[in-house]
Amino acid sequence: MTPRPPPGIADAKRSSRVLRAMLVTFGLLTLVAIAFVYPFVERGEEVFQSANWTRPYWLLALLAVPVVVWRMTLGADARVPRLALPTVAPLVLGPRGIRTRLRDLPGIVRGAALVLAILALARPENVLRGEQNEERGIDIVIVLDLSGSMRAVMDAPSSIPAPGMAGMKRPTRLDIAKDVIVDFVSRRKTDRIGVVVFGRAAYVLAPPTLDYTLLTKLVRQMELDVIDGAGTAIGDAVGVGTARLRRSSAKSKAVILLTDGDSNAGSIAPEYATHLAQAQGVRVYTVQIGNGDTVDVQDGVDIFGQPHYIKAHFPVNPELLKKMASDTGAEAFVANDRKGLEESMHSILDRLERTRFLAQAATMEDLFPFFLVPAVVLIVLEALARLLVVRRFP
Repeated sequence: MTPRPPPGIADAKRSSRVLRAMLVTFGLLTLVAIAFVYPFVERGEEVFQSANWTRPYWLLALLAVPVVVWRMTLGADARVPRLALPTVAPLVLGPRGIRTRLRDLPGIVRGAALVLAILALARPENVLRGEQNEERGIDIVIVLDLSGSMRAVMDAPSSIPAPGMAGMKRPTRLDIAKDVIVDFVSRRKTDRIGVVVFGRAAYVLAPPTLDYTLLTKLVRQMELDVIDGAGTAIGDAVGVGTARLRRSSAKSKAVILLTDGDSNAGSIAPEYATHLAQAQGVRVYTVQIGNGDTVDVQDGVDIFGQPHYIKAHFPVNPELLKKMASDTGAEAFVANDRKGLEESMHSILDRLERTRFLAQAATMEDLFPFFLVPAVVLIVLEALARLLVVRRFP
């Protein structure tokens, strides 16, 4: 049976362990704070205040850090082999000096490295680093007609088809309109552009934005029959477009209406939509596609799989479009082909005043390298400490 040490010696050992535990804790916190200097210097307070942790479940691993540090410091004493001596004389030759006082250093360094590695695994991102750029631009909402009349062919086929062109599908008014809108967007630099589509009802495809890539993708994906095209709700469409510009701070705000039909649906009259636009300082530029003449419309395919076309007539109301434009201080245009539509769109832009607004360019930045780099440095330091300072045998 192992004899118990005298009460005085036991109390001294207990006090020594408590003091050692306090020093280990203080050393760990100090080393972590020193390691935080690097991310703080590089990115400031936003590293900790504005960071968005995309994998927060990794933060639960921080609960294991005290266990790891304890096993490598105070807990390591229980795993060290001991030799009973009949006399205290050999203690004179035992380990002494600064190295014995640094025996807990590797455990402290590894604990700090583990804290930083866990923070890096949680993948912090900075989502609030915006750059305020003063730009010159205007706010525009393009209102695109997706009613059934947009199936009409919009080309000028020659009487003698070119070789290999016979039976090919001819571009529709919608095809041409999408191409022109995409080209229009690609030429812009600082104009916020939104898109509204309408048939029997109106829908917001994209609010005014500077993300031209997304806008182009959405426009190219637009097809007939994605909404109810059995009507032309011009009033609803202009009203929705005006609503998207209601909170705009731009001096120049414009709705560009592309339609090839007369208003015959919707819950808002075109005249009232014009009044709403006037109240919000929005100019409504109208582009009439076609002139109401008889046009070709694809009516399925023939027995050979080639497109079959029939004649159809879609009435237009140029007086209504002219009145909507003039009442809002804008202009009305008529386009019978691709060139005419392109010229109309660019003429509208030339007539708009330029204004200034602040464009908020949000950025996404990974912050994990600012934690990973100090963690790797600490792991290297731990290896050097074990090799050069606190070597143990065996």
